[in-house]
Amino acid sequence: MMLILTLSFACYLFAIRKRPLLYLGLVLQVAYMISRAAELGRLPLVGPHDTLVFLTASIAAFAVPFGFALKDRNRFFNVVSILAAVFTAFAMTTKQHNSPLPPVLKTFWFECHVVLAFMSYALFGIAAILGSLYLKDQQDSIEGLQYRAVLVGYCLFTLSMIFGGIWAYLAWGTYWVWTPKELWTSILWAFYTFYVHVRLRQWWMGKPTAVLGIAGFGVVMFTYLGVSLLMKSSHGF
Repeated sequence: MMLILTLSFACYLFAIRKRPLLYLGLVLQVAYMISRAAELGRLPLVGPHDTLVFLTASIAAFAVPFGFALKDRNRFFNVVSILAAVFTAFAMTTKQHNSPLPPVLKTFWFECHVVLAFMSYALFGIAAILGSLYLKDQQDSIEGLQYRAVLVGYCLFTLSMIFGGIWAYLAWGTYWVWTPKELWTSILWAFYTFYVHVRLRQWWMGKPTAVLGIAGFGVVMFTYLGVSLLMKSSHGF
């Protein structure tokens, strides 16, 4: 199965020259996730390996509609391809979580929580790319697309937090556990709440929100990987 993931990495890497390779890389990663699910008998959503693969595939998938809404889409897809290649390479260096899940993770609420969280992360990543393009081109249409990506991502992330709270209550008898991951999750939600609200103000539109969108993905990456690497938490991703 690792051969499939390796091929997807190669596709993303060379998609800068041949854009159809981006789509092929996405198809290969979906095939890899399906094969992992068949092997494990569950959704592959635990640990940095599987979540990085899911995040990468989500970024590539969301890039398609947003990319084709742009007039000059080549640079957008190039950045997406590079980001997908980097995340896939990182996933290939991390250990697969193949052991049976503990009972606390064998629940529908956990799966919904993780899927929605990483779909929102992917949309925040798309928003960051669009923000960087806006800073270069200053096109209002790009900034508008960034706002749409953030807004949809924000809604999905809010749902993820709700499902996560339900999961936590069923698992530990409380809706919120004050671990570093939960704390940074609340910081991340507050950050994008701030973005969504200030974007409604005329004087915040344009460069300020573009910069916020880029900075927000930095908060996403720290919440996802930084907290897991530097601090102890109930989360394995």
